[in-house]
Amino acid sequence: MDGTVLVADDDRTIRTVLTQALTRAGCKVQATSSLTTLMRWIGEGLGDVVITDVMMPDGNGLEMLPKIAADRPDLPVIVISAQNTIMTTIKAAEAEAFDYLPKPFDLPDLMKRTAKALDVSRKRGGGRATSAATEANELPLVGRSAPMQEVYKLVARVLNSNLPVIVTGESGAGKSLVARVIHDMSDRRNQPFVVLTESAFGKTGALADVLAEAGQGTVLFEEISDLPDAYQMKAVHLMDAAGRNGPRFLASSQMELSQAMAQGKLRNDLFYRLDGAVLTLPALRARVEDIGLLAEHFLSQSRATGAAHGFAPAALEALRHYSWPGNVRQLANTVERLALTARSGEISEAEVSSALAAQPALAPSLGALSDEKLAESVARHVKRYFDLHGDALPPPGLYARILREMELPLIEIALDATGGNQAKCADLLGLNRNTLRKKITDLDISVTRRRKLM
Repeated sequence: MDGTVLVADDDRTIRTVLTQALTRAGCKVQATSSLTTLMRWIGEGLGDVVITDVMMPDGNGLEMLPKIAADRPDLPVIVISAQNTIMTTIKAAEAEAFDYLPKPFDLPDLMKRTAKALDVSRKRGGGRATSAATEANELPLVGRSAPMQEVYKLVARVLNSNLPVIVTGESGAGKSLVARVIHDMSDRRNQPFVVLTESAFGKTGALADVLAEAGQGTVLFEEISDLPDAYQMKAVHLMDAAGRNGPRFLASSQMELSQAMAQGKLRNDLFYRLDGAVLTLPALRARVEDIGLLAEHFLSQSRATGAAHGFAPAALEALRHYSWPGNVRQLANTVERLALTARSGEISEAEVSSALAAQPALAPSLGALSDEKLAESVARHVKRYFDLHGDALPPPGLYARILREMELPLIEIALDATGGNQAKCADLLGLNRNTLRKKITDLDISVTRRRKLM
């Protein structure tokens, strides 16, 4: 890498590590703990790329983006923040920061993004212009895990697009909440948000009435693949009648819409009208690190009059080891009951275990092993894939696609187990190191070392 990087962070360790890493990579680095100093450097024309934290002793890094854009519209700014919330991601996107990384970040990943920013800076004379960030309040999407960070980024990208958005995920994962966030944070926020469920469709009158109610706001088709065919036809007619000046359309579904169409649960004409951006919410068991944050959030929001105001560490651990088949909704209901029945200010492990034991259809805890063999599992998934195509055959190239589906998680998990050490991973897998490197490139696998920078 070649160029000057301006680093602003109040954490001395981060400044030191970034300075050393960027210097070794061939960059010149100027580091500071002050936004005032950073803005002075930018005003003097210094730097090819900026890396800045959000919360600084003398200000907010995000709030400086419009001024940076005014002074240096071609200067790429990479934002890093420990405030890993939906609002931080949205503000960074709306202010058109060149890139955004939540803390703790992977140093090699940040280095790659910095190299890309420097390349853009050389080709264009800098990065991208910025606009004022939104002043909206914090939104109730809780989670700092990698899967939720991806959700935040996708939400930020689709906010002010007119494309339809399909939100998929298991029951209770928060699909309606995300749809509401997309509306509330968009430039349609002052317009109506209309939810059309099966019962609502049954009550609606003429399409003109629905369009009049929605105006230029947002219409959400809730669980679209579960709607009867007659109501799906109404949805088609509604979208056609809306025109360019009508509402934006969102849809939620537990099933991917392409699968729903293949199984005859979704009309083809409705699928093609909704086929815009797709946002998939992770199941709660796929983001275990968020369970404690969510539980504490729901407890703080509880309307119960009990004495509970926190969880014992062992109680949080018990919550993390349950599989939550009902996802976030089930967790919220469980916490509400615990808040109501807790005998002291701190909810105990015994109280959590008792509450979970009382759950109907208790699912196995995380890590429980199935007796199903790998070959049986693969056969079941391949058969399901064929079944989805009905009487037709799947597209050509099935062998390569199945191998890719197997190789990708195998190599990713092996890399994680070896801390990103490719030599150890190759030995573990029984592959030549060059073969492993080629597979990593072909499969577009991101390799990072285990150690993370706090």
